[in-house]
Amino acid sequence: MIEDKKIRAGIIGGAGYTGGEMLRILINHAGVEIVFVHSRSNAGEAVSKVHGDMVGETDLRFVGALNDDIEVLFLCVGHGEAKAFLQNNKIKDSVRIIDLSQDFRLVKDARTCGRQFVYGLPEYNRAAIQNAGNIANPGCFATAIQLGLLPLANAGLLKEVHTTGITGSTGAGQKLTATSHFSWRASNIQAYKSLAHQHMNEIMQTISALQPVHESLNFIPWRGDFTRGIYVTSYTSCDLSIGLAYDLYRGYYSTAVFTHISEDMIDLKQVVNTNKCLISLEKVDGKLVIHSAIDNLLKGASGQSVQNMNLMFGLPEDMGLRLKANSF
Repeated sequence: MIEDKKIRAGIIGGAGYTGGEMLRILINHAGVEIVFVHSRSNAGEAVSKVHGDMVGETDLRFVGALNDDIEVLFLCVGHGEAKAFLQNNKIKDSVRIIDLSQDFRLVKDARTCGRQFVYGLPEYNRAAIQNAGNIANPGCFATAIQLGLLPLANAGLLKEVHTTGITGSTGAGQKLTATSHFSWRASNIQAYKSLAHQHMNEIMQTISALQPVHESLNFIPWRGDFTRGIYVTSYTSCDLSIGLAYDLYRGYYSTAVFTHISEDMIDLKQVVNTNKCLISLEKVDGKLVIHSAIDNLLKGASGQSVQNMNLMFGLPEDMGLRLKANSF
């Protein structure tokens, strides 16, 4: 990137939760100029009409047409919609695309519409991201679970894993469903997609690349009575002492900007509104218990996509992403 020259960015799907978070990050990002925010259903409306917290923050309006005078395009659309968008719209080859859906995360889907997508988990794939033309941003549960397991897989120590994770209502998107409206979520909790969550495929793809011979991952996700954040607990048999386990994790994440290891028990409020992942460990009767927590809309979506953009364009990795947690 040329010094003092801002990256010209466009956002598709700017009216949703991830689009709103993208706006909140990029309007304060010193290295980015937002050229347009696209929304078919809100074209012509002020961004602040949809995202009320942005009153006084920006004069941007949603547009219904594309502008190809950009360098990076964020696709904040639903699963299946990103691939359709690229098939139906001609985007200049020089424009780098960062997709937040699951359409291009798996190797079998990574080459499409004349583009090659790189899996955008910086703690695993930093060098490839820095040289990528297009990024498939990881899923939110996939991010939290993988960051908890990467050090063990990298050392060839991962055995059968049992994982439970709970997510806030924003993980379901803005569209109202039977399990996302307030009266259902309040004072309630529920398991869903037991052992069959869509993020398991991308998790196992990464684990297999680090540790080709591995055992199974058993994952049960939960819907929680809160708006944002993911808290994951995984456990696996492990011969390491707790001290050596902490050494392994600190060594693996020694250069990570946003993933931090804590010897104290972590909680969700430490990461909400940040791009951080916090990890803590316990050793119980031959089992290593790994707790990991992220904000599903930031490190699990928009924040990580901006982290990837920073790496792609040679900016400081944490630029625009130093955010304080909502701890009170």
